[in-house]
Amino acid sequence: MRLTLKSLAAGLLLALVVHIGFFLFGSQFFIDGRSPFQINFFGGAAIGLLLGLAMPLLVGAPRGERLRSIVLMLVPFLMWEAAVTSHFQVFFRDLNPVMDKVYGALMVWATAFALIGGLIRR
Repeated sequence: MRLTLKSLAAGLLLALVVHIGFFLFGSQFFIDGRSPFQINFFGGAAIGLLLGLAMPLLVGAPRGERLRSIVLMLVPFLMWEAAVTSHFQVFFRDLNPVMDKVYGALMVWATAFALIGGLIRR
């Protein structure tokens, strides 16, 4: 039960950190052009993979519970990001509202790589 609560709390904290990061620096992520988008998605994959590898260790998940831990972290993260994506202009007034789909795709992309990271550690 303790691991479940720690994992869920870590997922909410992660969502909050990502949200604050995009709130403060979002305009630097969404630059026109093909290369910046490719760099963003490569970065999202790399960060997601690192999170999938490291986050279960940070909450103290034992070896057999690491995959469960990362899944529990990503559930509140995905729920938060789904709400943010569907109300993108409310959360990010200074960003172009057309970028909501790019933001949502980037979050799903990073989450998928976090799951891959969790599977690798298993």
